[in-house]
Amino acid sequence: MTARSDTPQTPGAPAVAPPSKHQLALMIWIAVFPTLTILNLILGDLLAPLPMIVRTLVLVSIAVPIVIYGAMPVLHRARRAIILRRRQRVSTVGA
Repeated sequence: MTARSDTPQTPGAPAVAPPSKHQLALMIWIAVFPTLTILNLILGDLLAPLPMIVRTLVLVSIAVPIVIYGAMPVLHRARRAIILRRRQRVSTVGA
């Protein structure tokens, strides 16, 4: 299996498998829930007079780029760091 384009590998860096469906779902939830909560707190009163479909369109138009370009790369790096730390701990214990 080849590396996915959303998880760039540095030459010589240890490879980490892409997240499973369940891990990815959790990562997306961790990114989306606080983003939407904060946006609703900030923009709720401003968007209240608008029809629900327009409010949703505005919130999604702001939230998706924040999640995709901001939160998800951070979560992918954090997941990679956790996996590499666990690998190192296991290899140290097993040695």
